[in-house]
Amino acid sequence: MRNILYQLDDKYLEMKIMDKVSEFIEDRSDEMKETLMELLRYPAIGPDNDGDGEMAKAEYLMNILPKFGFDKIDRYDAPDDRVTSGRRPNIVAVKHGVTDKNVVIIAHMDIVPSGDLDEWDTDPFEPVYKDGKIYGRGAEDNGQEIVASLFAAKTLDEMDIDHKNNLKVMLVSDEETGSEYGIDHLLEEGLIHQDDLVIVPDHSEKNGRQIEIVEKSALWVKVTTHGIQGHAAGLGRTINANRVASRYLLDVDKRLHESFDEEDELFSPPVSTFEPTKRELNVPNVNTVPGTDVQYYDCRILPPIDLTDVKEVFEKTADEISKETGAKFEIEYSKEKETPKKTPEDAEVVIQLKKAVEDHRRGTWFGRHRWGDCSRTYQGKGHPCSGMVFQR
Repeated sequence: MRNILYQLDDKYLEMKIMDKVSEFIEDRSDEMKETLMELLRYPAIGPDNDGDGEMAKAEYLMNILPKFGFDKIDRYDAPDDRVTSGRRPNIVAVKHGVTDKNVVIIAHMDIVPSGDLDEWDTDPFEPVYKDGKIYGRGAEDNGQEIVASLFAAKTLDEMDIDHKNNLKVMLVSDEETGSEYGIDHLLEEGLIHQDDLVIVPDHSEKNGRQIEIVEKSALWVKVTTHGIQGHAAGLGRTINANRVASRYLLDVDKRLHESFDEEDELFSPPVSTFEPTKRELNVPNVNTVPGTDVQYYDCRILPPIDLTDVKEVFEKTADEISKETGAKFEIEYSKEKETPKKTPEDAEVVIQLKKAVEDHRRGTWFGRHRWGDCSRTYQGKGHPCSGMVFQR
């Protein structure tokens, strides 16, 4: 009975501390909002997406990081001559505990392009606060996670909360286009260890209770169709690359969905997705038949489907249409990442995260919604890793 009473007392004390933590954070909601909105004013787009990288956003973060109570702040930039600065910045900020073990939170600074500006109601890089929400490019992915990670450190510091493990916050580049200049670079530097508890917050859902433990495979495909350019009135003397590519798109889309129709409720959506996305400009005028067409596909594929089988569908479809039309195809795979080993549900990082979320949110569920490069890269090295899903 005495042991039970001690446990109840400990639980009561823990709940009282969490109540104070929640109150502390709530009192700083305006500061968090302002920090996020300022962060969103920096268009940190990588060179693969025709941007100039993350340096401006990194410099802003380096200026504000000292006020969040970190004991050590370092930079581990990766060289990249495609951007003006010649470097892709990576920041590692540490708040020391009393052991050598680390709780590592990884968030990324880079964002995807804004797309068609006419589709925006407001300037994507001049954030707007409306009805309790912040609108701007990168607000969810991954701005809110950066801000939450920084204010976690601030809470530990200003509330003087004892914590056993070191808190190590990594703010990385290049998550959106492969992670070569981000988390890959930090792993090569030996900054994450086998026994670290690694958390990658990189999505949100309504109740903030999902814990991500597995990723889909990812395949980015570039398909170039070569026809014969000529005048639009010159029927019989041209091969219209636009028409052939359009047929290819419809045929390969149908075959992919028919060939790989498996479902797995662990994922959201629970199916593999094969999306035609970007298409490059062909001819500048109306009355010319294009001789070249370039289109791209973003594929997120359920395990255990083999990427070799997916690529075979792309290639066989091209061969068949080429024989019928005389057009030629080039197929390139710019990103190709197999599903890493699933983080076990009994891994320490999952158990600890699950307990924390259940204490605060009352319940958790496991899943994975899409491809996330930081967690995928770390899991791909054979290390356990969980993704925290933030509340919208």
